[in-house]
Order: sequence, then structure tokens, then C-alpha cells
Amino acid sequence: MNPSTSSSPSPTTESDHIIPKIPVEIISDEEMVLIDAAFAAYETPLARLSTSPRSIRSITLLSKRGLSACGHKGPSDIEDCGRVIRSDSPQKNKRSKGLDSFLNRFRRARGLAVTDLTATEWCQKQMEFTLLMGRPEKSKAMKIGSARHAELEEEVIRRVKVNVESAEDIMAIKLMNFIMGTNQLLFDGLTRELPLLACVEGVWMVGIIDEIRMPLSVAQGSPLLVDTKTRVRPTLPSEPQRRNGKFQLMCYKYMWDNLVTQKFPSTRFFDFFSLNPNKILSPDIRDSASKSGLSSETLSDVVRCFENSCCLLPQADEHLLLRYELQEDRSLLEEDNFVYDSEWVKMQIKLQLGFWLGLSEPSYVPDEERWKCRYCAFSSKCQAISSPDASTKQHDNGETPCQ
Repeated sequence: MNPSTSSSPSPTTESDHIIPKIPVEIISDEEMVLIDAAFAAYETPLARLSTSPRSIRSITLLSKRGLSACGHKGPSDIEDCGRVIRSDSPQKNKRSKGLDSFLNRFRRARGLAVTDLTATEWCQKQMEFTLLMGRPEKSKAMKIGSARHAELEEEVIRRVKVNVESAEDIMAIKLMNFIMGTNQLLFDGLTRELPLLACVEGVWMVGIIDEIRMPLSVAQGSPLLVDTKTRVRPTLPSEPQRRNGKFQLMCYKYMWDNLVTQKFPSTRFFDFFSLNPNKILSPDIRDSASKSGLSSETLSDVVRCFENSCCLLPQADEHLLLRYELQEDRSLLEEDNFVYDSEWVKMQIKLQLGFWLGLSEPSYVPDEERWKCRYCAFSSKCQAISSPDASTKQHDNGETPCQ
């Protein structure tokens, strides 16, 4: 069933979920720098540390070793060593194809972001250009949208700076963000900017959920996942924009449910991200963890706390909520409450992973969605609109997907 045609239940009201005055959150500027360097639209990891169940402090990472502190400290496996395969080896073509995949070249040891998938769903060719040529400068509308999300974040965040000394420290903060955020959800009924990390369809994926609301009675309901989109004009989104937004929220639910129902593959986790489970965390991280009620000396300790937190959580609600706000005055244009479609989202994820894994060639947008090309920074280089028969006249409401 395509989500765009699924029947929508009546919008959720504030009376159905608790909305406290102050929930909290945390952000890492250093991680964003790393992602920008890789030419990807990536989401910023957060760190949440609290001194009580209702108090969450934010953390900004300050690496003592600069960008290199987040990278590999040395070859951790044979792939990192760059194994040489004989020219007559039957594995050569298969091996080369894997090494040349976009996933291996641009998301190796970091994971694929949900926004990577949604950007690929929007236009695979545009994503290819972005990876190979660099991400274009943000438009004014995108900057306003980012500022609005930062504003919502500040309503629930108190930032605290900590020093990190290793990749293990950074990952520990991400996991503690999740632990403290879910604690806040269970105690206060609301959390925002919650980081997710899960292995989906054999691929490690990361993401940040805008907002999660818990019903008044935890025993009678499941967490409601919410995403807020901003609009330049007071118009409703087009069908491709709705589809893209629904895909994003469905990915988050898929990841959430995976975490709370499946055993976390910790061995694969440490291996993929090239992390040492027994690495002693920095004094700042250990101190923050202790103040938050987490007894953690090593990354392995934090992972165990993360696994325990996941076991306490219910699956996300089958209903998901997309909110559309007008950028000019932040007025609410629409709330789209729709139903999760398990089969559809799995099909879409596999389709987009074909691009990232090198199993299929990057595709152009279909003819009926060629209007997207008018807002693409790479349109002059793209064959999709170089043809005399190409058309970009279809109405689009003047928006791009990620605002």
C-alpha cells in the first residue's frame, strides 16, 4: 500500500499526549563538520546527560585532536588494509564493485543517514552529483528551516561542552543521548532530537527524530513519532513532498521498532564502526555519565546501558505525524496523521539501498516529477533536462523536500 493513498486517522490532539514545559537535548558541531566534508546531508548527533530523570543537559563536542580524533586509529580489519586481489581472481569484479559503491566510499564506518535515503528517494541522480561534486550551499529557505529546528531544540536543551579524545568518546555520547532522551520520554512524556542507531536490512543507519510524544498512560499507548517541516509559501505540499516526508518518518519507526524488539548486534556494531569496546572513556565523559546515573568506564559499559534502555521501550505507534509550518509566522498549515506501511517502507529502503550498494545505476526522476529539476543546483549538468523533450512545467508549490 502506498502511504500517499492510505487513509488518515483523525489528527492527534494535545490532550492525547503530555507536553511538558521543558524537555531537553544536545548537539555536536564537530560531527557536522565531518559529515559536511563527506558531501552528505547528514544529521547532527546529540548528547543528553542528566542529573535527574527530568533534567537533561546538552553537550557540544570539542575534540582535543581535531578531526583526526574521529577517524580510524589504524587498520582494524582486512578491508581497512586495502586487500590486494589478483587480476585473475574470480572475486575481483565483485570485490571492486563493493569497494566502489557509494556506501563504501562515502559512508564507511559512519553509517547511512535516514536523510541520505530520503534525498536518494527524491532524486538518485541529484544524490550522485552531491556525493561526487559536493553539496551545494544551502538556500535561504533551507537556512530558515534549519533555524526553526534549532529554535525548537533550544526550548528543550541546555548545552554543556565536554572534551572528547577518541571515536569511542563520540559514540558514547550518541548512545547516552538516546538513553537520556528515552528516560525523558518515559518520565515527562516528550523528548526531541532523539538520535537513533540501528542495523536495517544489513546496513547500519543513523538518524535524529524531531519529536516523540508519549500518551498520558504509557500502559495504554505507544510513542508517537513527529516530524516538523517548514514551508516557504502558505500552500500544502505536493504529493512527492508528502511521500518523501512519510518515508522519513517510516524509516524512523522501522529503526525504533528494530531497536526495541531485536537484540542489538554489539559485535557487528564495534566491528563496523571500528571501535574498541574496552576503550576507557575520557574523564569528561565518565564524569558526565556518573552524574547522569550511568556507571560507565568503557564504551562497552555504555552499550550495555543502551541495550537495557531499549528493552524498556514499547514499539512506536502505528500512526505517525507530519506537521507543516509556514516559515514566515510559524503558523500551522496542516497536520498529516498517517498510518505506517511496513511493506512499502521496506520496499523503498531496498530500492534506495540499490543505489548506495552499487546494485543499480542512479535513476532520474520520472517525467511527472521533472519540476524538481528547477530547484536542483546540478540541473545544467544533468541529462534529464538536457533533452529537447524534457519538461519541468508541472506545478510543485515551490518547495524542496528537506526544509
